[in-house]
Amino acid sequence: MRYLWNKQQLLSDILQLIKESCDEDCKVFCDAFSWTATVWNSLKHKYKIIANDNQYYSYVISQAKLNTPDLKFKKLWLNPFELFNSDWIGKKWFIYNNYSPVGGRQYFSEENALRIDYIRDIIEDRKNEGKITDKEYFYLIACLLESISKVANIAGVYWAFLKTRDPRAVKLMKFIKVEQSDENFYKKADIYNEKIEDIIWKIEWDILYLDPPYTKNQYSVQYHLLETIAKNDTPKIKWKWWLRDTSETSSNRSRNGDVHTIFEQIIAKAKFRYIILSYNSDGIMSKKFIENVFKRYWKEETFKCIEIPYKQYKNHQTWEKEYHYEYLFFIEKKPYYNSNYASPLNYQWWKYDLIDFIKNNLPQEKIETFIDLFWWWYNVWINIDAKKIVYNDINHKVVELMETYYNTDISNLVKYILKTKKQYKLEFWDKEHYMNLRDVYNWTPIEKRDPKMLYMLILYWFNQMVRFNSSYDYNNPVWPTWLNDNMLEKLISFCRRMQEQNIIFLSKYFDTIDKYIDKNSFIYCDPPYLITVGSYNDWKRWFNWWGLSDELKLYKFLEKINKKWQKFMMSNVLEHNGKKNTHLEKWIQNNKFRVINYKWKARKWRKEILVINY
Repeated sequence: MRYLWNKQQLLSDILQLIKESCDEDCKVFCDAFSWTATVWNSLKHKYKIIANDNQYYSYVISQAKLNTPDLKFKKLWLNPFELFNSDWIGKKWFIYNNYSPVGGRQYFSEENALRIDYIRDIIEDRKNEGKITDKEYFYLIACLLESISKVANIAGVYWAFLKTRDPRAVKLMKFIKVEQSDENFYKKADIYNEKIEDIIWKIEWDILYLDPPYTKNQYSVQYHLLETIAKNDTPKIKWKWWLRDTSETSSNRSRNGDVHTIFEQIIAKAKFRYIILSYNSDGIMSKKFIENVFKRYWKEETFKCIEIPYKQYKNHQTWEKEYHYEYLFFIEKKPYYNSNYASPLNYQWWKYDLIDFIKNNLPQEKIETFIDLFWWWYNVWINIDAKKIVYNDINHKVVELMETYYNTDISNLVKYILKTKKQYKLEFWDKEHYMNLRDVYNWTPIEKRDPKMLYMLILYWFNQMVRFNSSYDYNNPVWPTWLNDNMLEKLISFCRRMQEQNIIFLSKYFDTIDKYIDKNSFIYCDPPYLITVGSYNDWKRWFNWWGLSDELKLYKFLEKINKKWQKFMMSNVLEHNGKKNTHLEKWIQNNKFRVINYKWKARKWRKEILVINY
C-alpha cells in the first residue's frame, strides 16, 4: 500500500536491533501503532502479535493479515474477486458524488469511484445478510483499501488530490488480494482499535514497538478517505478538500505538550521486558527528552539510540534542515513501578541521591500513611509506596505549588509552561525578559498570583530558591538555569506519579499536626540542618527560620512519637566542615536510637545520617 511514513526502509535495522538486543525466549511482539502492518508482518512467523491502532482502516488491515487463515467464502454464489473484477458497475454513491471529478475533486476517476462505491456496498450488504463471516468481511475491505491505493490520484497522502491526472489514476482499478495469514504459523492474535495509552496497562508481554506520529500532521486527516471507505459511514464532510470529522480519531501525539505527557505515561506503565521506539529528528519531542524518559525506566546500561540518515519528505517546515535522521531507541525496562522520581526543580540538598538508601532502610511492612514533616523539594515521599501521603511544609508557597501540580492536567500544565516561555521570551541567563516576568508576578495581588508562574520564575532564578522579601515580593535574581529537556521530563514524570497518589496537603508547624497521625502512620522528617549554611536556615523567605529552639522542639516531638510506638525516620547531618551537631549526638545517645551512616563519596566533609527508632 502507498503509505508515506511506513517503515519499510528501516525494517532491516529494526529486525537487527531485535535480534541483537532481545532474548530468544521472547514469545509476543506488540506493535502499538500498526499503520499498514509493515513491522509486525515481518515478525509474525516468530512471535504472537498484538496489533493496535487508533485508525479503523489500520485495524481492518491487521484483522485481514492476522486472523484470516481459512477464507472460503462458502455462502457466496461467486468468488468475490471474480465478481468485483467484472465489468458491471453499480449505482452512483458517496465516493462518486464527492471524490471524483463529478463532485469537483479528482481523487479518483469517475469509473474507479463507481467501482469503489459498488464494491464497498456489496461487502456491507453481504455482511448484513450473513453471507460472509467477520474475518471475510475485514479481508475484503482490506483488499479494497489496497486496490484503491494503486489508482488514487494523490502524491502520497489523501489531504489533497493532484491537479493533473497521475498515469496510475486513469487505469481501471483491479480488485487485488492482500496477504492473508498462513495456517502453518497462525496463532490467534490480539488486535485492538484503541489509543495505546488507554490500554497499555492491561497488556503485558515481551517486546513493545512504538512508531507514533512525530510531526503536527494528523494521520487521521492525511488518510481520511481510507477511514471513510473502511467505515462506510458516509460522514459529513467539510473544508476545501472535503474531509471527514476527525476529532474523535485525531491524535494528541501530534500536539506539542500532549505528546510529551502521553509518551512518558506509555513508557512508565508499559509492562514489557523490552521497548523499541522509532522516531524522527523532525519530531516534536527532542532526542534528549526521549532519552531522559527511557533512562528513568531502563535497566542500567541497556539504553541504545541508533541514528539512521534518511531521505526526507519535504514540507514548508523542514525544507531548510541540513540533516535528517530516523532514530531507533531501545531499553530493557525495569519491573513495573520500580523507578525513582526526581523533583522538577534542581535544589542543592534535594535528597534524590539518597532515595534508594532511604527506601532500603524503611520498615519491611507495608506503610499505610507516610507523613513527611518537611517536604522541601519532595524527592522522598514521591518515591514511597503508601496508601496515603500527608505532606507538610511551613512554606505555604511551596504547598500551593504542589497542589497545583496535583490538581492540574499535566498536558495543560506543560502547554502553559511552553506558552509562557515563548510569550516572555525566556532564555538562558536573560535578565531583561526574566525581570519582565518577575514584575508581572510581583505586581499581581498576592491572592491572585498563579503558582504556575512562580514555577516559571523558579526555573530561571538563582539556585532555584523560593525567596520573598518583607513586602512578599519574589526577589531572586536571574541565574544560568532554564527550562530544558531534563526539567521537562522531570516535571511530567513527577506530576504523573504524584497524581496517582492519595495526598493530604498541609502548611503547619511540624508539632501541630497530631490529628493526622495514627497508629498506622510512619513519620519521616528532613529538617533544616542546624550546622550547615543552607539558605533555607535564614528568615528571609517570608516564612520561618530554623534555630536551636526549633531543633530541640523536633527532638521532643519525635520522643513523643517513639513513646506511642510509632515509627519514624529522620535525615540529618551530624558533622559538616569540621562542625558537629552535639545536640543531635547527645539526643541519639540518650534515647538509644539507631544511626545509619550514608557514605557519600562526593561529600567526604559531611556525615549524613538516618536516625530511626525501629
